[in-house]
Amino acid sequence: MDKENRSKEKRRLIDHRIFAPSILIMIAICVPFALYENESLKLLNSIFNQIVDILNWGYLWYAILMVAAGLYFSFSKYGNVVLGDPMEKPRFNLFEYSSILIAMGLGSTIMRTGMTEWGNVAVDPPFGVEAQSAEALMWGNAYSMFLWSFQTFAIFVMAAPALGYLVHVRKKPHMRISEACRSIFGDTFTDGIGGKILDVIFLVSILSGAAVTLGLGTPIVTYSLAEIFNIEITFGLTLIVTIVWVLFFSISAYLGIERGIKKLSTLNMYLAGIFAVFIMVAGPGVFILNYFTDSIGFLFTHYIDMSLNTNAVYPGESTHIQSNTVFWFAYNATWAMLHSVFAATISKGRTIREMILTYLLAPMLISWGATAVLGGLGVERYLSGELPVLDIIQEDAMAAIPAIISSLPFAIFAIAAFVVIAMLFMITTLDSTTYTIASYAGTRNMSKSEPSKNLRLIVAAIITVFSLLLMRIGGLAPLEVVSGIMGIPIIFVQFLTIYAAKKMMDEDRAWVNNVRKNKPRKQKK
Repeated sequence: MDKENRSKEKRRLIDHRIFAPSILIMIAICVPFALYENESLKLLNSIFNQIVDILNWGYLWYAILMVAAGLYFSFSKYGNVVLGDPMEKPRFNLFEYSSILIAMGLGSTIMRTGMTEWGNVAVDPPFGVEAQSAEALMWGNAYSMFLWSFQTFAIFVMAAPALGYLVHVRKKPHMRISEACRSIFGDTFTDGIGGKILDVIFLVSILSGAAVTLGLGTPIVTYSLAEIFNIEITFGLTLIVTIVWVLFFSISAYLGIERGIKKLSTLNMYLAGIFAVFIMVAGPGVFILNYFTDSIGFLFTHYIDMSLNTNAVYPGESTHIQSNTVFWFAYNATWAMLHSVFAATISKGRTIREMILTYLLAPMLISWGATAVLGGLGVERYLSGELPVLDIIQEDAMAAIPAIISSLPFAIFAIAAFVVIAMLFMITTLDSTTYTIASYAGTRNMSKSEPSKNLRLIVAAIITVFSLLLMRIGGLAPLEVVSGIMGIPIIFVQFLTIYAAKKMMDEDRAWVNNVRKNKPRKQKK
């Protein structure tokens, strides 16, 4: 009988016990909110505003606690623990490893925030600063960098130690939150309804977050194509763009991590670097370097202000920084498990210290560079009077992106290059997202094999359909707020996984038994 059950499990592509409820919940969320967008958005915004008013301080401290946990795991005895056989080499070299994490960690979102976020702050600066002033511009670019700093990447990675240890050291077949919490709650909870609830929460948060992120990334491409070909932005154009990146994703998915995600990620790093050099040479390179230097200084000087700003003693409505920071951390929480599962998957052979510090530093430094170049270009165009950037951002933030890029020499080629880089980011984002969901919801033994390619295509189709449906009937905004609200239960799950990682390593004395041993020195004769 056991053999028969195992045979059925192998034939099944996906675990319907957690995947089917997640899809049903997504449909239940999307359909009414999409059909009644104005009413639902008003309701959800009121709920989220209440969360901001009540839990504003909590989100800020949550992000700081994630950084503290990351530093503790990195520099304590747990940092030496290897995720896998201590005698094996890591699966990827450091550049490949960093490139994959960067492609996963940033995606096309960095292109959007880098070019527009400074403007959102400049027109609504904090602490009574005059709007559109020089100081407001400094707050804008520094805040854009702050969004991609230690707190964000600590949120992304801190469930990874438990999940990586689970699969690579304990050789468990499934990299699931419920399985990671087995050491805390025991077998009855994990194998019962409690474990299923944890796994469904994970999948709903990831599916909604993926649909929103792809929905927000697509306009970067459609607006730029409309600028190149002087055409209107229609749903048909959105559909064509979606079909193209899903086609390329399908090819990458079938090639797997080694020939797919890895090669695309490293290629995108080179292309993005070349494009940044082009902007520096053809654009206001000296200004960008000066402004970047000033922004770094301003960021370091006001980092604590941004990290712990609740606007408590300033009367009136909250400023953009205060409300957006809470939403940003909440939205990041919905993506935390996705990033952690993927980071754990590709970190075989890495120590916990290497995994955490690479995720904290590599994407952050690249994003700061991207923000410096893209944001600096927009600010210079605004200050020189060449382009009314702030007016455009206030009217339609996405329209500012092609407008800023087209101010460069060889405008058509510059926008085309920008589109290619954005498309590659979208492909690698979808690639890693579907890989993670297929790993999580699939039935294959993740300690021995990669997830089913067919399952990845099915997951991609589901995410794409949700995203297109919401963009078609204007329902993306409600789901974006839902994604932020979904971060609340994920935060509690994250703390559980951090405790589970420590508990498992303590039980196994992993800091003694699963570390790299120094080779004995040869004795001199």
